[in-house]
Amino acid sequence: MLRKSWNTWNGMLGLAFAALLSISGLARADLPSPDAVVRGTSEDVLRQVADDKELRSGNTTKLVELIETKILPHFDVAKMTRLAVGKNWPRATSEQQRELVKQFQTLLVRSYGAAYSAYRQVKVEVSPLKLAGGETDVTVKSKILLPGGAPPVSVDYAMNSTDTGWKVYNVVVEGVSLVTTYRNDFAAQIEQGGIDGLIKNLQDRNAKALQPAAAKK
Repeated sequence: MLRKSWNTWNGMLGLAFAALLSISGLARADLPSPDAVVRGTSEDVLRQVADDKELRSGNTTKLVELIETKILPHFDVAKMTRLAVGKNWPRATSEQQRELVKQFQTLLVRSYGAAYSAYRQVKVEVSPLKLAGGETDVTVKSKILLPGGAPPVSVDYAMNSTDTGWKVYNVVVEGVSLVTTYRNDFAAQIEQGGIDGLIKNLQDRNAKALQPAAAKK
């Protein structure tokens, strides 16, 4: 199984984040199909980033606010966490499960925020989606077009229909699954220190992400 380091995977997620911004319109079941929503809203949201000087300059605080308001509501973070923890999820108490979701959510937001500044000048192409009647679980395929003629990067979004609209529960970048990658890392942490060990590891990573760059060296 292909495994990425935390830094490498976070960089890939930063690249995918530009396209994730385009999902900001997913809110109600009466909206167009997932691919139409992604395609139709991407220009507006990416224009918001392009027009904001602070975002263009890599203001992490403002970028985190943008992620939390525009992106996070359209992620099924609880499902993502459950899938990432995998077979060990039932071993966690209700309190531990809540803390895992909280810390994983913070990890995702901080990872995107830290990596995104390197990937602002991109364009997104979304493949047409044939949505069957009553279908509740789909994959939206897209390509991120990089500046300078670099090869495009494929980004697929696994999404399910909920009472509050379509939500993302996994991201696959160039064939590498976010959920699977974290599952491998989480399993190793649980083997070493149990559920509490994984929680502590996530808390430490999130706390480190808040430190000034000089303090991380």
